[in-house]
Amino acid sequence: MKNKTIQYLSIISIMLLIASCASNEKIQYFQELEGVTVKDTLLNFEPIIEVGDMLLINVSATDAEAAIPFNLYETPMIAGAAFSNAKPLTYLVNIDGEINFPVLGKLKVGGFTTKQLTTNLGKILSDTYINDPIINIRLTNFKVSVIGEVTRPGSYVVSNERITIVEALSLAGDLTIHGKRKNVLLIRENQGKKEFVTLDLTNKDVFNSPYYYLKQNDVVYVAPNKPKVNSSAVGTNTGVILGSLSLLLAMIALML
Repeated sequence: MKNKTIQYLSIISIMLLIASCASNEKIQYFQELEGVTVKDTLLNFEPIIEVGDMLLINVSATDAEAAIPFNLYETPMIAGAAFSNAKPLTYLVNIDGEINFPVLGKLKVGGFTTKQLTTNLGKILSDTYINDPIINIRLTNFKVSVIGEVTRPGSYVVSNERITIVEALSLAGDLTIHGKRKNVLLIRENQGKKEFVTLDLTNKDVFNSPYYYLKQNDVVYVAPNKPKVNSSAVGTNTGVILGSLSLLLAMIALML
């Protein structure tokens, strides 16, 4: 009878220990990375200008006065005035993918990268208006949101218009131990339609996913794992309790 009791207690202890332990494969990112090469199309990723984007466009030239009419400021600029206190205004891309640009009027910008738009606008201005114009274009509303089981959920502005899902999660302080790593949800609006894509952060193939680089206004959601969901019903210290109970049972088994 005594031996059977010890056997039962030992089996229960082992089962509780197994239940309270997590598999390394469920936690570790990017497993088996050997031989991974990133595609050139991803290395050269650039965001596409879309409806609702805010663009900051600055035109300058050797002849500074010639460039003044092609810049949009809060206070109208006049020839010979200093630029130091002038506050530039942004352009809102309308539903037709256009902006209302000074002198030129409606200008198609949707569907282009900022690099392509810089080239196109430079050609238009140099052909007719300005010699050797210098153009800088930036998306001012490039942001991504990270919510769910991360340390610091929220929206993050990206100044360089280029961010990966890994970098976005880093900004949010990484996943908590309760976050699902195998099916992180990416929500993206593409041509007025919502896309829902799951990414496995434990798989090296994520580096070559077309969703590895995020677009403006993407939302990343990290769902809670099963233990976290269960803990919402029985308490947040379930794992600690199970571990302590298994240790206690093991000690009783040894004493018996």
